[in-house]
Amino acid sequence: QVHVVESGGGSVQAGGSLRLSCVASGFTFSMNDMTWVRQAPGQGLEWVAAISNDATNTYYADAVKGRFTISRDNAKNTLYLQMNSLKTDDTAVYYCAQTFCSNGYCPAGPLLGQGTQVTVSS
Repeated sequence: QVHVVESGGGSVQAGGSLRLSCVASGFTFSMNDMTWVRQAPGQGLEWVAAISNDATNTYYADAVKGRFTISRDNAKNTLYLQMNSLKTDDTAVYYCAQTFCSNGYCPAGPLLGQGTQVTVSS
């Protein structure tokens, strides 16, 4: 059974940093592209970043480019999102998901975890 557990969220002031983790199980992590998406209060899902299965390619939404870094450790079945220079607009629940990237388009698969809350205050 496919399972993901996101963690690392918290409350920080604007300009601060957080590192999110996503531990995956139930599928061959190293063969899957992965993505982070987020959902702000009262808003729909927003795609944030994606990474190819072997980490050779990464993709970012314009809103986070230059501030966030997606990475992975296939030996640990873990996906990461390093978030720097956080803004109040980054406040959201963050989810990881499987994806398949084609020409930079990386739609998220089903959200199977509970997500992790990130709150950025001014």
